[in-house]
Amino acid sequence: METYTFLRAFADSWHLLFMFCFFIGVFLFILRPGSRKVHDETANMIFRNDDKPAGDDSAPRMGRHADPKEAR
Repeated sequence: METYTFLRAFADSWHLLFMFCFFIGVFLFILRPGSRKVHDETANMIFRNDDKPAGDDSAPRMGRHADPKEAR
């Protein structure tokens, strides 16, 4: 049997079954009991170090030492 024919037959049968089982396993792993805390913590990780709400970004920014009267 040629290598290509063997690999093609393997991919069409056993590898397809393996990938399907892997997908189902990942899906069940995500929905396992007790994982909600981990998912909530991961989802809110980027907000962990926020001390105050973000400012209004529509206003033009000035340098730290710029005089607001000069910007007019």
